[in-house]
Amino acid sequence: MFSHALRLGLAPALLAVLVAAGPACAEDRAGSAEESSLTWKGITLYGVVDIGLQYQTHGAPASDFVSYTTEPVIQKNSNNSVTTLTSSPLSWSRIGLSGNEPLYGDWAAVFRVETYFNPTSGNFSDGLKSLTLNNGRSLTAQTSNLDSSVAGQLFGGAAYAGLSSPRFGTLTLGRQLTVLADGIVKYDAIEDGENSGHAFSLLGGSRTTAGGGTTEDTRLDHSLKYTGTFDWLHVGALYQFSGASGSENTAVQAQLGVNAAGVSVDAFYAKKYDAVSASALTAAQVAALAPTYSPSNSVAATVSDNTAWALMGRYDLGVVRLFGGYEHIDFANPRTPLSAGIQDIGGYVLAVANNGAYTNDRVLRVFWGGAKWHVTPDFYLAASYYGYRQNSYATGGNSGCSTNANAGCSGTESAAGVLADYNFDGHFDAYVGTLWTGVRDGLASGYLNTSTLTTTVGFRIRF
Repeated sequence: MFSHALRLGLAPALLAVLVAAGPACAEDRAGSAEESSLTWKGITLYGVVDIGLQYQTHGAPASDFVSYTTEPVIQKNSNNSVTTLTSSPLSWSRIGLSGNEPLYGDWAAVFRVETYFNPTSGNFSDGLKSLTLNNGRSLTAQTSNLDSSVAGQLFGGAAYAGLSSPRFGTLTLGRQLTVLADGIVKYDAIEDGENSGHAFSLLGGSRTTAGGGTTEDTRLDHSLKYTGTFDWLHVGALYQFSGASGSENTAVQAQLGVNAAGVSVDAFYAKKYDAVSASALTAAQVAALAPTYSPSNSVAATVSDNTAWALMGRYDLGVVRLFGGYEHIDFANPRTPLSAGIQDIGGYVLAVANNGAYTNDRVLRVFWGGAKWHVTPDFYLAASYYGYRQNSYATGGNSGCSTNANAGCSGTESAAGVLADYNFDGHFDAYVGTLWTGVRDGLASGYLNTSTLTTTVGFRIRF
Protein backbone atom coordinates (compact mmCIF):
# COMPACT_ATOMS: atom_id res chain seq x y z
CA MET A 1 0.00 0.00 0.00
CA PHE A 2 2.76 2.44 0.97
CA SER A 3 4.80 1.58 -2.14
CA HIS A 4 1.72 2.10 -4.32
CA ALA A 5 1.12 5.49 -2.77
CA LEU A 6 4.71 6.46 -3.40
CA ARG A 7 4.38 5.52 -7.06
CA LEU A 8 1.22 7.57 -7.42
CA GLY A 9 3.01 10.54 -5.89
CA LEU A 10 6.12 10.33 -8.08
CA ALA A 11 4.73 12.07 -11.17
CA PRO A 12 3.36 15.14 -9.32
CA ALA A 13 6.61 15.49 -7.40
CA LEU A 14 8.74 15.42 -10.55
CA LEU A 15 6.33 17.79 -12.27
CA ALA A 16 6.67 20.25 -9.41
CA VAL A 17 10.47 20.17 -9.77
CA LEU A 18 10.15 20.70 -13.52
CA VAL A 19 7.86 23.71 -13.07
CA ALA A 20 10.20 25.20 -10.50
CA ALA A 21 13.20 24.58 -12.76
CA GLY A 22 11.61 26.14 -15.83
CA PRO A 23 12.55 29.82 -15.32
CA ALA A 24 16.06 28.92 -14.25
CA CYS A 25 16.53 26.79 -17.38
CA ALA A 26 15.34 29.62 -19.62
CA GLU A 27 17.93 31.88 -18.02
CA ASP A 28 20.64 29.27 -18.47
CA ARG A 29 19.88 28.83 -22.16
CA ALA A 30 19.92 32.58 -22.69
CA GLY A 31 23.28 32.85 -20.97
CA SER A 32 24.91 29.83 -22.59
CA ALA A 33 23.89 27.93 -25.68
CA GLU A 34 25.65 24.85 -24.35
CA GLU A 35 23.66 24.69 -21.09
CA SER A 36 20.40 22.83 -21.54
CA SER A 37 19.90 20.79 -18.36
CA LEU A 38 16.83 21.27 -16.18
CA THR A 39 18.71 22.34 -13.04
CA TRP A 40 17.47 24.36 -10.10
CA LYS A 41 19.52 25.02 -6.94
CA GLY A 42 21.83 22.08 -7.66
CA ILE A 43 19.04 19.59 -8.42
CA THR A 44 18.75 18.32 -12.00
CA LEU A 45 15.74 16.66 -13.58
CA TYR A 46 16.70 14.46 -16.52
CA GLY A 47 15.21 11.71 -18.60
CA VAL A 48 15.36 9.46 -21.63
CA VAL A 49 12.56 8.09 -23.81
CA ASP A 50 13.83 5.41 -26.18
CA ILE A 51 11.48 3.47 -28.48
CA GLY A 52 11.87 1.41 -31.65
CA LEU A 53 10.33 -0.90 -34.21
CA GLN A 54 11.81 -4.39 -34.19
CA TYR A 55 11.76 -7.55 -36.30
CA GLN A 56 13.04 -10.91 -35.04
CA THR A 57 13.41 -14.07 -37.07
CA HIS A 58 12.79 -16.13 -33.91
CA GLY A 59 11.31 -14.58 -30.79
CA ALA A 60 8.44 -14.58 -28.31
CA PRO A 61 5.46 -12.19 -28.18
CA ALA A 62 6.22 -8.80 -26.64
CA SER A 63 5.90 -8.14 -22.91
CA ASP A 64 4.61 -5.02 -21.18
CA PHE A 65 7.14 -5.50 -18.37
CA VAL A 66 10.43 -6.84 -19.77
CA SER A 67 12.75 -3.85 -19.69
CA TYR A 68 13.17 -3.93 -23.48
CA THR A 69 9.82 -5.56 -24.36
CA THR A 70 11.30 -8.49 -26.28
CA GLU A 71 14.13 -11.03 -25.99
CA PRO A 72 16.75 -9.65 -28.41
CA VAL A 73 19.17 -12.48 -27.55
CA ILE A 74 18.13 -16.07 -28.43
CA GLN A 75 16.24 -17.74 -25.55
CA LYS A 76 14.68 -21.15 -24.95
CA ASN A 77 11.23 -19.89 -25.93
CA SER A 78 12.36 -18.02 -29.08
CA ASN A 79 9.95 -19.43 -31.61
CA ASN A 80 8.13 -17.59 -34.40
CA SER A 81 9.04 -14.36 -36.17
CA VAL A 82 8.01 -11.22 -34.29
CA THR A 83 7.38 -7.66 -35.46
CA THR A 84 6.63 -5.22 -32.66
CA LEU A 85 7.30 -1.88 -31.03
CA THR A 86 10.00 -2.22 -28.40
CA SER A 87 11.06 -0.19 -25.37
CA SER A 88 14.61 0.98 -24.72
CA PRO A 89 16.49 -0.76 -27.55
CA LEU A 90 19.56 1.44 -27.13
CA SER A 91 19.35 2.78 -23.57
CA TRP A 92 17.07 2.56 -20.55
CA SER A 93 13.99 4.78 -20.73
CA ARG A 94 14.04 6.62 -17.43
CA ILE A 95 13.34 9.73 -15.47
CA GLY A 96 15.52 10.83 -12.60
CA LEU A 97 16.74 13.45 -10.21
CA SER A 98 20.38 14.09 -9.34
CA GLY A 99 21.89 16.58 -6.96
CA ASN A 100 25.23 18.18 -6.21
CA GLU A 101 25.41 20.36 -3.09
CA PRO A 102 28.79 22.07 -2.44
CA LEU A 103 29.99 21.57 1.13
CA TYR A 104 33.58 22.60 1.88
CA GLY A 105 36.51 23.12 -0.48
CA ASP A 106 36.00 20.80 -3.46
CA TRP A 107 33.74 18.43 -1.48
CA ALA A 108 30.08 18.08 -2.40
CA ALA A 109 27.11 15.99 -1.30
CA VAL A 110 25.64 14.04 -4.23
CA PHE A 111 22.58 11.91 -4.83
CA ARG A 112 20.68 10.20 -7.64
CA VAL A 113 17.29 8.50 -7.96
CA GLU A 114 16.08 6.95 -11.23
CA THR A 115 12.81 5.37 -12.30
CA TYR A 116 12.88 2.97 -15.25
CA PHE A 117 9.77 2.56 -17.40
CA ASN A 118 8.60 1.00 -20.66
CA PRO A 119 7.32 3.67 -23.08
CA THR A 120 5.47 1.03 -25.14
CA SER A 121 3.16 0.25 -22.18
CA GLY A 122 3.70 3.01 -19.60
CA ASN A 123 4.55 0.41 -16.94
CA PHE A 124 7.48 0.36 -14.57
CA SER A 125 10.17 -1.97 -15.98
CA ASP A 126 9.78 -5.26 -14.10
CA GLY A 127 11.69 -8.31 -15.30
CA LEU A 128 10.49 -10.57 -12.51
CA LYS A 129 6.83 -9.80 -13.21
CA SER A 130 7.42 -10.95 -16.78
CA LEU A 131 8.53 -14.28 -15.27
CA THR A 132 5.47 -14.67 -13.04
CA LEU A 133 3.13 -13.97 -15.98
CA ASN A 134 4.61 -17.08 -17.65
CA ASN A 135 4.41 -19.40 -14.66
CA GLY A 136 3.14 -22.82 -15.71
CA ARG A 137 3.23 -22.09 -19.44
CA SER A 138 4.92 -24.29 -22.02
CA LEU A 139 7.72 -22.71 -24.05
CA THR A 140 5.51 -22.37 -27.12
CA ALA A 141 2.85 -20.50 -25.11
CA GLN A 142 5.20 -18.06 -23.37
CA THR A 143 5.54 -14.34 -23.95
CA SER A 144 8.92 -12.61 -23.57
CA ASN A 145 10.26 -13.02 -20.05
CA LEU A 146 13.70 -12.21 -18.68
CA ASP A 147 15.21 -11.96 -15.23
CA SER A 148 16.51 -8.48 -14.41
CA SER A 149 18.01 -6.27 -11.71
CA VAL A 150 14.99 -3.99 -12.30
CA ALA A 151 11.88 -5.52 -10.72
CA GLY A 152 9.25 -2.81 -10.55
CA GLN A 153 10.95 -0.80 -7.80
CA LEU A 154 9.95 2.85 -7.57
CA PHE A 155 13.61 3.79 -8.15
CA GLY A 156 14.79 0.68 -9.99
CA GLY A 157 17.65 2.36 -11.82
CA ALA A 158 19.39 3.95 -8.84
CA ALA A 159 18.79 5.31 -5.37
CA TYR A 160 21.96 6.48 -3.64
CA ALA A 161 23.64 9.39 -1.89
CA GLY A 162 27.19 10.19 -0.87
CA LEU A 163 30.18 12.50 -0.97
CA SER A 164 32.34 13.48 -3.93
CA SER A 165 35.63 15.29 -4.50
CA PRO A 166 37.63 15.63 -7.75
CA ARG A 167 40.83 15.04 -5.76
CA PHE A 168 39.73 12.18 -3.50
CA GLY A 169 36.99 10.40 -5.44
CA THR A 170 33.33 9.57 -4.84
CA LEU A 171 31.81 7.45 -2.07
CA THR A 172 28.11 6.55 -2.40
CA LEU A 173 25.69 4.36 -0.46
CA GLY A 174 22.39 2.78 -1.56
CA ARG A 175 21.17 0.97 -4.68
CA GLN A 176 23.63 1.41 -7.53
CA LEU A 177 25.30 -0.02 -10.59
CA THR A 178 28.36 -2.11 -9.69
CA VAL A 179 31.91 -1.25 -10.73
CA LEU A 180 31.96 -4.39 -12.92
CA ALA A 181 28.81 -3.22 -14.72
CA ASP A 182 30.37 0.23 -15.16
CA GLY A 183 33.28 -1.49 -16.87
CA ILE A 184 31.08 -3.42 -19.29
CA VAL A 185 29.36 -0.21 -20.37
CA LYS A 186 32.72 1.51 -20.82
CA TYR A 187 34.45 -1.25 -22.75
CA ASP A 188 31.79 -2.50 -25.17
CA ALA A 189 31.87 -0.77 -28.58
CA ILE A 190 28.05 -0.82 -28.79
CA GLU A 191 27.56 0.58 -25.27
CA ASP A 192 30.65 2.84 -25.01
CA GLY A 193 29.73 4.63 -21.79
CA GLU A 194 26.42 6.12 -23.00
CA ASN A 195 24.18 3.21 -24.03
CA SER A 196 22.90 -0.06 -22.61
CA GLY A 197 22.92 -1.73 -26.02
CA HIS A 198 19.95 -3.97 -25.19
CA ALA A 199 19.02 -4.78 -28.79
CA PHE A 200 22.48 -4.68 -30.37
CA SER A 201 24.95 -6.25 -27.91
CA LEU A 202 25.18 -9.67 -26.26
CA LEU A 203 26.61 -7.97 -23.16
CA GLY A 204 23.74 -5.47 -23.11
CA GLY A 205 21.02 -7.93 -24.06
CA SER A 206 21.79 -10.58 -21.44
CA ARG A 207 23.60 -8.67 -18.63
CA THR A 208 25.14 -11.97 -17.46
CA THR A 209 28.62 -10.52 -17.81
CA ALA A 210 27.74 -7.18 -16.20
CA GLY A 211 26.25 -9.05 -13.24
CA GLY A 212 29.24 -11.33 -12.72
CA GLY A 213 27.11 -14.36 -13.60
CA THR A 214 23.51 -13.21 -13.13
CA THR A 215 21.65 -10.16 -14.39
CA GLU A 216 20.07 -9.52 -10.96
CA ASP A 217 23.50 -8.47 -9.67
CA THR A 218 24.05 -5.71 -12.23
CA ARG A 219 22.70 -3.35 -9.57
CA LEU A 220 23.00 -4.07 -5.86
CA ASP A 221 20.89 -2.83 -2.97
CA HIS A 222 22.48 -1.95 0.40
CA SER A 223 25.82 -1.30 -1.28
CA LEU A 224 28.75 1.02 -0.62
CA LYS A 225 30.72 2.08 -3.70
CA TYR A 226 33.92 4.05 -4.20
CA THR A 227 35.44 5.32 -7.46
CA GLY A 228 38.42 7.60 -7.96
CA THR A 229 40.65 8.89 -10.75
CA PHE A 230 44.18 10.05 -9.95
CA ASP A 231 45.95 11.29 -13.06
CA TRP A 232 46.60 8.08 -15.08
CA LEU A 233 45.26 5.72 -12.38
CA HIS A 234 41.60 4.83 -11.77
CA VAL A 235 40.30 2.61 -8.97
CA GLY A 236 36.97 1.33 -7.75
CA ALA A 237 35.52 -0.85 -5.01
CA LEU A 238 32.10 -2.02 -3.86
CA TYR A 239 30.71 -3.89 -0.87
CA GLN A 240 27.15 -5.12 -0.43
CA PHE A 241 25.87 -5.58 3.10
CA SER A 242 23.68 -8.59 3.84
CA GLY A 243 21.63 -7.07 6.66
CA ALA A 244 22.59 -10.07 8.77
CA SER A 245 25.72 -11.76 10.12
CA GLY A 246 27.93 -13.92 7.94
CA SER A 247 28.56 -13.85 4.19
CA GLU A 248 25.01 -14.64 3.06
CA ASN A 249 23.94 -12.31 0.23
CA THR A 250 27.07 -10.16 0.49
CA ALA A 251 29.18 -9.03 -2.45
CA VAL A 252 32.61 -7.50 -2.94
CA GLN A 253 34.15 -5.99 -6.08
CA ALA A 254 37.42 -4.27 -6.92
CA GLN A 255 38.75 -2.41 -9.95
CA LEU A 256 42.24 -1.18 -10.88
CA GLY A 257 43.07 0.53 -14.15
CA VAL A 258 45.37 2.86 -16.05
CA ASN A 259 44.88 5.43 -18.79
CA ALA A 260 47.79 6.66 -20.94
CA ALA A 261 48.52 7.56 -24.58
CA GLY A 262 44.95 6.86 -25.70
CA VAL A 263 44.89 3.43 -24.05
CA SER A 264 42.57 2.59 -21.13
CA VAL A 265 42.81 -0.79 -19.38
CA ASP A 266 40.96 -2.05 -16.29
CA ALA A 267 41.12 -5.25 -14.26
CA PHE A 268 38.11 -6.35 -12.19
CA TYR A 269 37.35 -8.85 -9.45
CA ALA A 270 33.83 -9.69 -8.24
CA LYS A 271 32.49 -12.12 -5.63
CA LYS A 272 28.78 -12.58 -4.90
CA TYR A 273 27.39 -14.97 -2.32
CA ASP A 274 23.90 -16.38 -2.94
CA ALA A 275 23.54 -14.98 -6.43
CA VAL A 276 20.01 -15.57 -7.75
CA SER A 277 19.13 -16.44 -11.34
CA ALA A 278 15.33 -16.42 -11.51
CA SER A 279 13.00 -18.05 -14.03
CA ALA A 280 9.32 -18.80 -14.52
CA LEU A 281 7.86 -21.79 -12.67
CA THR A 282 7.17 -24.92 -14.69
CA ALA A 283 3.66 -26.39 -14.76
CA ALA A 284 4.78 -29.08 -12.29
CA GLN A 285 6.22 -26.48 -9.93
CA VAL A 286 3.00 -24.45 -10.05
CA ALA A 287 0.96 -27.58 -9.26
CA ALA A 288 3.23 -28.31 -6.28
CA LEU A 289 3.18 -24.78 -4.83
CA ALA A 290 2.45 -24.54 -1.15
CA PRO A 291 -0.85 -22.79 -0.32
CA THR A 292 1.10 -19.88 1.17
CA TYR A 293 2.66 -19.05 -2.22
CA SER A 294 0.88 -17.21 -5.01
CA PRO A 295 1.83 -17.90 -8.65
CA SER A 296 1.42 -14.17 -9.32
CA ASN A 297 4.34 -13.37 -7.00
CA SER A 298 6.51 -16.50 -7.13
CA VAL A 299 9.50 -17.50 -9.23
CA ALA A 300 11.97 -20.35 -9.42
CA ALA A 301 15.67 -19.69 -8.82
CA THR A 302 19.07 -21.23 -9.19
CA VAL A 303 21.30 -20.08 -6.33
CA SER A 304 25.10 -19.97 -6.53
CA ASP A 305 28.23 -18.35 -5.20
CA ASN A 306 29.78 -16.57 -8.19
CA THR A 307 33.38 -15.48 -8.63
CA ALA A 308 34.40 -13.39 -11.64
CA TRP A 309 37.52 -11.66 -12.86
CA ALA A 310 37.90 -9.63 -16.01
CA LEU A 311 40.34 -7.62 -18.09
CA MET A 312 38.98 -4.94 -20.43
CA GLY A 313 40.51 -2.25 -22.59
CA ARG A 314 40.09 0.28 -25.37
CA TYR A 315 42.35 2.27 -27.65
CA ASP A 316 41.36 5.75 -28.79
CA LEU A 317 42.67 6.56 -32.28
CA GLY A 318 40.70 9.78 -32.63
CA VAL A 319 37.66 9.19 -34.81
CA VAL A 320 38.02 5.42 -34.25
CA ARG A 321 37.99 3.54 -30.95
CA LEU A 322 38.89 -0.14 -30.54
CA PHE A 323 37.38 -2.20 -27.69
CA GLY A 324 37.93 -5.64 -26.21
CA GLY A 325 37.57 -7.69 -23.08
CA TYR A 326 37.64 -11.07 -21.37
CA GLU A 327 35.71 -12.25 -18.33
CA HIS A 328 35.98 -15.54 -16.45
CA ILE A 329 32.97 -16.50 -14.28
CA ASP A 330 32.88 -19.45 -11.86
CA PHE A 331 29.52 -20.71 -10.52
CA ALA A 332 29.62 -22.88 -7.37
CA ASN A 333 26.95 -24.25 -5.06
CA PRO A 334 26.21 -21.69 -2.34
CA ARG A 335 28.09 -21.99 0.93
CA THR A 336 24.91 -20.75 2.64
CA PRO A 337 21.88 -22.23 0.82
CA LEU A 338 18.74 -20.13 0.48
CA SER A 339 15.46 -21.62 1.67
CA ALA A 340 12.30 -21.62 -0.43
CA GLY A 341 10.10 -18.70 0.54
CA ILE A 342 12.88 -16.13 0.84
CA GLN A 343 12.12 -12.72 -0.69
CA ASP A 344 13.98 -11.66 -3.82
CA ILE A 345 14.34 -8.14 -5.24
CA GLY A 346 11.10 -6.26 -5.91
CA GLY A 347 9.28 -8.26 -3.23
CA TYR A 348 9.04 -11.45 -5.34
CA VAL A 349 9.23 -14.81 -3.58
CA LEU A 350 11.61 -17.66 -4.42
CA ALA A 351 9.05 -20.44 -4.24
CA VAL A 352 11.56 -22.96 -5.61
CA ALA A 353 15.26 -22.57 -4.77
CA ASN A 354 17.82 -24.87 -6.40
CA ASN A 355 20.99 -24.80 -4.31
CA GLY A 356 22.58 -27.88 -5.92
CA ALA A 357 22.95 -27.05 -9.61
CA TYR A 358 26.75 -26.94 -9.54
CA THR A 359 28.12 -30.14 -8.00
CA ASN A 360 30.93 -29.48 -10.43
CA ASP A 361 31.67 -25.79 -10.84
CA ARG A 362 30.30 -24.23 -13.99
CA VAL A 363 32.83 -22.01 -15.78
CA LEU A 364 31.74 -19.44 -18.33
CA ARG A 365 34.39 -17.64 -20.37
CA VAL A 366 33.26 -14.47 -22.15
CA PHE A 367 35.24 -12.54 -24.74
CA TRP A 368 34.48 -9.67 -27.10
CA GLY A 369 36.03 -7.17 -29.47
CA GLY A 370 34.71 -4.29 -31.55
CA ALA A 371 35.16 -0.81 -32.98
CA LYS A 372 33.34 2.51 -33.04
CA TRP A 373 33.90 4.98 -35.88
CA HIS A 374 32.75 8.61 -35.63
CA VAL A 375 32.22 9.23 -39.34
CA THR A 376 31.22 12.82 -38.47
CA PRO A 377 30.80 14.50 -35.06
CA ASP A 378 27.07 13.62 -35.25
CA PHE A 379 27.14 10.19 -36.88
CA TYR A 380 28.86 6.99 -35.79
CA LEU A 381 29.03 3.32 -36.74
CA ALA A 382 29.77 0.57 -34.20
CA ALA A 383 30.27 -3.17 -34.55
CA SER A 384 31.25 -5.92 -32.14
CA TYR A 385 31.66 -9.69 -31.88
CA TYR A 386 30.91 -11.64 -28.69
CA GLY A 387 31.48 -15.21 -27.54
CA TYR A 388 30.58 -17.47 -24.60
CA ARG A 389 32.41 -20.73 -23.87
CA GLN A 390 31.02 -23.06 -21.21
CA ASN A 391 32.80 -26.07 -19.69
CA SER A 392 31.15 -29.45 -19.19
CA TYR A 393 30.00 -29.50 -15.55
CA ALA A 394 27.31 -32.20 -15.83
CA THR A 395 27.48 -35.25 -13.59
CA GLY A 396 26.52 -38.93 -13.85
CA GLY A 397 25.87 -40.29 -17.31
CA ASN A 398 26.33 -36.86 -18.86
CA SER A 399 29.74 -36.25 -17.34
CA GLY A 400 32.09 -34.75 -19.91
CA CYS A 401 29.31 -34.34 -22.48
CA SER A 402 29.54 -31.89 -25.39
CA THR A 403 26.06 -32.15 -26.91
CA ASN A 404 22.71 -30.43 -26.32
CA ALA A 405 21.44 -33.39 -24.28
CA ASN A 406 21.96 -31.51 -21.01
CA ALA A 407 22.42 -27.87 -20.00
CA GLY A 408 25.57 -28.93 -18.15
CA CYS A 409 27.32 -30.07 -21.32
CA SER A 410 30.03 -27.88 -22.79
CA GLY A 411 28.62 -25.32 -25.20
CA THR A 412 29.06 -22.03 -27.00
CA GLU A 413 27.13 -18.87 -27.75
CA SER A 414 28.19 -16.43 -30.45
CA ALA A 415 26.87 -12.99 -31.35
CA ALA A 416 27.59 -10.13 -33.71
CA GLY A 417 26.05 -6.68 -33.52
CA VAL A 418 26.17 -3.56 -35.70
CA LEU A 419 24.73 -0.12 -34.98
CA ALA A 420 24.45 3.22 -36.82
CA ASP A 421 23.36 6.32 -34.89
CA TYR A 422 22.80 9.92 -35.99
CA ASN A 423 22.52 12.70 -33.41
CA PHE A 424 20.42 15.62 -34.62
CA ASP A 425 20.82 18.21 -31.85
CA GLY A 426 22.21 16.60 -28.70
CA HIS A 427 18.72 15.72 -27.47
CA PHE A 428 17.32 13.63 -30.32
CA ASP A 429 19.03 10.80 -32.16
CA ALA A 430 17.84 8.08 -34.54
CA TYR A 431 19.47 4.70 -35.04
CA VAL A 432 19.29 1.37 -36.85
CA GLY A 433 21.09 -1.85 -36.09
CA THR A 434 20.95 -5.62 -35.89
CA LEU A 435 22.12 -8.39 -33.57
CA TRP A 436 22.64 -12.04 -34.50
CA THR A 437 22.95 -14.60 -31.71
CA GLY A 438 23.36 -18.38 -31.89
CA VAL A 439 23.83 -21.20 -29.37
CA ARG A 440 25.27 -24.70 -29.64
CA ASP A 441 25.54 -27.88 -27.56
CA GLY A 442 24.98 -27.39 -23.81
CA LEU A 443 24.03 -23.74 -24.15
CA ALA A 444 21.34 -24.80 -26.67
CA SER A 445 19.79 -27.49 -24.45
CA GLY A 446 15.99 -27.28 -24.46
CA TYR A 447 15.83 -24.44 -27.02
CA LEU A 448 13.06 -24.34 -29.62
CA ASN A 449 15.47 -22.64 -32.06
CA THR A 450 19.21 -22.09 -31.90
CA SER A 451 19.63 -18.66 -33.53
CA THR A 452 17.83 -15.39 -34.13
CA LEU A 453 18.43 -12.14 -35.99
CA THR A 454 17.03 -9.05 -34.25
CA THR A 455 16.83 -5.86 -36.34
CA THR A 456 15.69 -2.57 -34.83
CA VAL A 457 15.14 0.99 -35.99
CA GLY A 458 14.35 3.60 -33.37
CA PHE A 459 14.81 7.03 -31.88
CA ARG A 460 15.74 8.44 -28.50
CA ILE A 461 14.87 11.73 -26.82
CA ARG A 462 17.05 12.96 -23.96
CA PHE A 463 16.63 15.92 -21.67
